[in-house]
Amino acid sequence: MQKSRIAARLGCAIALALVAGGSAAQGRPSYGQEINLADAKSVAAGAIAEAKRNNWPVAIAIVDNHGFLVYFEKLDDTQSASVNVAIEKARTAAMFRRPSKAFETAVSKGRVAVLGLSGAMPITGGVPIMREGKVVGACGASGVASEQDEQACEAGAKALN
Repeated sequence: MQKSRIAARLGCAIALALVAGGSAAQGRPSYGQEINLADAKSVAAGAIAEAKRNNWPVAIAIVDNHGFLVYFEKLDDTQSASVNVAIEKARTAAMFRRPSKAFETAVSKGRVAVLGLSGAMPITGGVPIMREGKVVGACGASGVASEQDEQACEAGAKALN
């Protein structure tokens, strides 16, 4: 029993190292003060504006740097499944301090161990929200092609800065 726990923990550590490409010292940004409601609404407004410009029915989730939901908005006619997907993309970007695209890329390169990481949504569309070089939260979008989801979130993150 003890050996299986150790093996499982070692497997998760190896998978995380594979995704990270090393350690936090190799460029992972630090966490900053978590995003507040007013700023979360500003990010969401930027993402929603981008989605509306392109006629994309999306769900937008803004989480703090710990992955807790701060603000959520869903455009009319967005598929129901996109609600949870947007939240999970945002949580992934916040908790792992990198875009969720990094996990999708790792899986596409054969690093299937990533699929065992708790809380890692390996689908493009979640981006960290940065302030002064630190992660203060993340935006996740879902409803259209993953790259379009990411585009909406990037527009939202830029709206804050």
